[in-house]
Amino acid sequence: MASQKAFGWAARDTSAVLSPFDFSRRTTGDEDVTFKVLYCGICHSDLHFIKNEWGNANYPAVPGHELVGIVTEVGKNVENIKEGDRVGVGCIVGSCRKCDNCSSHLENYCPEMKGTYGSTYYDGTKTYGGYSDIFVVDQHFIVRIPDNMPLDSTAPLLCAGITVYSPLKYYGLDKPGLHIGVVGLGGLGHMAVKFAKAFGAKVTVISTSPNKKDEALTRLGADSFLVSRDTEQMQAAMGTMDGIIDTVSASHALVPLIGLLKYHGKVILVGAPEKPFELSAFPLLTGRKTVAGSTIGGIKETQEMIDFAAKHNIKADIEVIPMDYVNTAMERMLKSDVRYRFVIDIANTLKSA
Repeated sequence: MASQKAFGWAARDTSAVLSPFDFSRRTTGDEDVTFKVLYCGICHSDLHFIKNEWGNANYPAVPGHELVGIVTEVGKNVENIKEGDRVGVGCIVGSCRKCDNCSSHLENYCPEMKGTYGSTYYDGTKTYGGYSDIFVVDQHFIVRIPDNMPLDSTAPLLCAGITVYSPLKYYGLDKPGLHIGVVGLGGLGHMAVKFAKAFGAKVTVISTSPNKKDEALTRLGADSFLVSRDTEQMQAAMGTMDGIIDTVSASHALVPLIGLLKYHGKVILVGAPEKPFELSAFPLLTGRKTVAGSTIGGIKETQEMIDFAAKHNIKADIEVIPMDYVNTAMERMLKSDVRYRFVIDIANTLKSA
């Protein structure tokens, strides 16, 4: 199969140290869009993957599934995308396009879904992510970026943004006047606050860190703040929330969160702690409450989310870094030392040897 040269940064083993890497991508096929990558966000999933913490890494591994850039070439069957367009790719680069999920615009739940990195594509090649100079993808999986959206702070919306937007919509938590809790104030949590506020909700941030209160209220516009370790605060807020978006990937107790819900309330998990939750039936039975989950969104909904963000001026709070800072950024991300998403300036700092 014809290929074109590409350059990026890859991890070679579970040490997860990233370094320069020459590789190849397929040439632009009839249905493909090739674009120059300008920025790529760093997601916690990138680190899980290159450390092989989920057992699915195949090295060399080029991570990155929050990538944006400018189209350089399109295949002959590509419609409504042209050279020079601003585009992005999130977590998905392939799906079967035939199953019930795909027919319902839920490519993210397709059994044959192909991830932007770490998957084996239909032609037998390995998928490499966005920590690279160019990207080639089937036109179906392209997201168009409106002109009023800054590319650097839009990149994280392609994972962090859709991960919180989709459950807010699906579970009916997008109605004005609802009271929404957001657990955790990181890359996902700060986006959940912004989208919930744009939907017209009252938003309470729930965190173990009292020192995040000022940031939650002043910088992000949350209405109130709960310290989850403060039993008096938690008790006072019992039965007040319509829904909770739980973004935390560290082990934590669910029962106190369920107690914050009104009857028919929902706790939606978008983080993925390694250890199973302890959960008895009674907190759910008393009030017909729900614990549910959600992961990213389909392509149609991702475009809808980006267009909604453009209309409401929603963008991620980011720290832009050069490519050669990426290993330090991974260490800092592990300590939650970022407000709230690192974004790599690929175009200006990715230099081939």
